[in-house]
Amino acid sequence: MSTLRFQALKETLNRKEIAVNEPARRSDIFGKNVFGKGAMRQHLNKDAYISVQDAIINGSKIDRNIADHVSTGMKEWAIQNGATHYTHWFQPLTGATAEKHDAFFELEMDGTVIEKFGGGQLVQQEPDASSFPNGGIRNTFEARGYTAWDPTSPAFIMGTTLCIPTVFVAYTGEALDYKTPLLRSLQAVDSAATDVCKYFDKNVSKVVATLGWEQEYFLIDSALADSRPDLQLAGRTLLGHSSAKGQQLDDHYFGAIPTRVLNFMRDMETECMLLGIPVKTRHNEVAPNQFELAPIFEEANLAVDHNSLLMDVMKKVASRHFFKVLFHEKPFAGVNGSGKHNNWSLATNTGVNLLSPGSTPMKNLQFLTFFVNTIKAVHDHEELIRATIASASNDHRLGANEAPPAIISVFIGSQLTRVLDELEKVTDGKLSPEEKTDLKLNVVGKIPEVILDNTDRNRTSPFAFTGNKFELRAVGSTANCANPMTVLNAIVAQQLIEFKAEVDALIKDKKLKKDEAIFNVLREYIKKSKKIRFEGDGYGEAWEKEAKKRGLSNNKTTPNALKAKISKKSIQLFEGLNIMSKVETELRYEIEVEEYALRIQIEGRILGDIARNHVIPTAIKYQNTLIENVVGLKEIFGKDFKKMAKEQMTLIEEISEHIENINKGITEMTEARKKANNAKNAEATAASYCDDVKPYFDVIRYHCDKLELLVDDEIWPLTKYRELLFTR
Repeated sequence: MSTLRFQALKETLNRKEIAVNEPARRSDIFGKNVFGKGAMRQHLNKDAYISVQDAIINGSKIDRNIADHVSTGMKEWAIQNGATHYTHWFQPLTGATAEKHDAFFELEMDGTVIEKFGGGQLVQQEPDASSFPNGGIRNTFEARGYTAWDPTSPAFIMGTTLCIPTVFVAYTGEALDYKTPLLRSLQAVDSAATDVCKYFDKNVSKVVATLGWEQEYFLIDSALADSRPDLQLAGRTLLGHSSAKGQQLDDHYFGAIPTRVLNFMRDMETECMLLGIPVKTRHNEVAPNQFELAPIFEEANLAVDHNSLLMDVMKKVASRHFFKVLFHEKPFAGVNGSGKHNNWSLATNTGVNLLSPGSTPMKNLQFLTFFVNTIKAVHDHEELIRATIASASNDHRLGANEAPPAIISVFIGSQLTRVLDELEKVTDGKLSPEEKTDLKLNVVGKIPEVILDNTDRNRTSPFAFTGNKFELRAVGSTANCANPMTVLNAIVAQQLIEFKAEVDALIKDKKLKKDEAIFNVLREYIKKSKKIRFEGDGYGEAWEKEAKKRGLSNNKTTPNALKAKISKKSIQLFEGLNIMSKVETELRYEIEVEEYALRIQIEGRILGDIARNHVIPTAIKYQNTLIENVVGLKEIFGKDFKKMAKEQMTLIEEISEHIENINKGITEMTEARKKANNAKNAEATAASYCDDVKPYFDVIRYHCDKLELLVDDEIWPLTKYRELLFTR
C-alpha cells in the first residue's frame, strides 16, 4: 500500500495539462445535442410539434399515431448528430441514473439492414424492475417494470446515445423513481397556486415551480483517490489525520482557480452547453480542493433532470483530466462538507415571480400571500422537510458548524420580519378605512423599498428567503433534487388549498372584501407559524434549547428523521394531492432505511479491513524497527541502554496501546453488526447500525489517526490528507 501511495504521488506530480478547445461563443452550441424546439420544428410535422408542445405546457397526452411521427423525427435528428443507440434514461431510487442502450440497427427477415425506432419504443420500454430498489412491493413471479416517456423534459444525445427522459413504474403501477412523484407535485402546486393567483390576476392560467441548484464537490487526482480503498468504495475517507494546514486560513474560498481544475471546468461546461444545461457560475469553495457550480434557474422538472445529468457529465469529464469527483457530503473530516442548495420559487405564465415583490400594493399583497403561505407550509411540515434531506452521508454534514443544523427553521431577514410584525397587528374582521390605507401605503406598499437592498443571508438557516426565492440549504450534495422538491411543492400546494378555502369562507360568510379577507387569514398564519422563524445563529447550543422550547423537532440521525415520511399526516398529504399512494410512500421509507443500514454496513467492513489489514501490520512493522533499535542499543550500552532507548520504548508502548484499542474496537463492531443484521425488520436494523455500530467508527479512527502521527511516513499505507487536499 505504501508503494501504491508513493506511485500515485509521483504520477500526480507528473501530470500534464489537458488542452481544452472552447467554442468562440457558448450561445452557438447551447442545446446543440438536445431535441428542443428548434430541432422539433425542423424534424416534426406541424401536428406532431403542436402535440408535443401541448404536452409540455398543459400536460396533455400524446396520441399513439403522433408518437410514431415524433419517434421518426427524433431518430433522424439523432442519427444526423452521430447517435447509434437509444435508451430510456430514468432515475430509480438508487440515487443514480439508469440506462440500457439499444441500437437503432435492425436486421430484416430478408437480410437487409435498417435503422428502426418506432412510437412504441419511444413511449414505453420494459426494464427489469427486480434489480432496482422496490421496497418489497414487487411480486417475485413478475420482474417487469416500465419506463414511460416524459415529453416535458427534452431528449438529448450523450456520446453516441439518444437519451429519452422517462418515468419508471413497477408492473403493479407504483412509482419506483424520483421523477413520477415530482411531476405529480408540480401539477398539484400548479393547480393550487393558479387558483390563488386569480385573486390578483385573472389572466394567470398556469404556475410553474422553478429551481436553481448549486452543486458543491471535491476534485481529487484520480491516482491519489484510487490509492485509498475508502474513497473508492465509500466515497469518503474513513481514516486520516487532519492536515496541519486545512481551511483555517480562509484562503481558498473564491480564490484563483488552479489551472488544471479550470481546464476541467471549461471542458465540462462545454459539454453542459451542448446538453442545454445553463451553467453560469463556478468558484472555489471553502475547503481545499472543493468547488461549486451553479446554473441559471429553470422549470423544476427540467432542473432536476439537468442536475442528475450534470453529475454524470462531471464524472466522465473528470476522468479525461485524471480527476475523481467526490460528491459525498463529508469526504474529509475537519474541513467543510458539500451541499446542494435548492433555490425554489413559483412563476406564472404571465411572467411574474410570485416570490418577488412588485411595484404596487396589490402586487405586494400577492407576494405576501405566497411568502407567508410558504412559511406556514414549512412550519406545519418541518419534520417531513427534515426527512427529505436525510441520508447516511448528509448526517455527517448537518449541524457540523459548516452547514445548517438538523433543526428546520426559516430565515427572512430583519426588514421582512418588521413587515410581518405589522401584519400581525391587523384587526380581526373588517378593516377601518384608516387601517386599510395605512396597510396599503405604509406596510405593503413599501416592501420594494425595504428589501431592495436586502443583503441578509443567514448561512446557518436551512430555509432562507433570499430576496425573490427560498433557498433550501440543507440538501446533500449527492441527493436527487426531486426528493426535497416533491415535498416542498406538495406542502405549499396543500397550504394554498387551505388558504383559498379560508379566504373564500370569509368573503362568503363574513361578507369581507377580498383584500380584507386575505389580510385576516395572513394575520393568523403569521401568528401560527411564528415559532419556525429564526434570525440568529443556528450553530450554537442556545438555538437547540430555544428550538426545543418552541416545540420544533431536532432529528439528528437519518433513522429518526425518516419516520416523518410514514406518519399519518404525511401519508394523508401525499394521498390527498394524488402525489403518492400509501404503498408508494411506505416503499420509499423501506428503501431509505435499508439503504442507510447498507451504507453503514459497507463503511464498517471497509474500516475493519483497512484498520486490521493495513494500519495494524504497518504499525507492527514500525514497532519491530523500534524494537531492533532498542536491542541494538542494549548490546552497545548494556545496562545503561534504558536511558538511551527511553523514547523508543515509550513509542513501542504507545503503538501497542493503539493496536490493542483498534483490534478491540473492530471485534466489538463486528459483533454489533451481526446483531444489527439479525434485527426484526429494516427499521430496527437501521436504528441498530446507527446507535450500536456507527459509534465504533470514531473510536477506531481515533487510534488509527494517532498511529499515522507515530509511524514512519515512508511506510504509512494510506495517502494522507495533505496529499489528497493540496496536491494539484
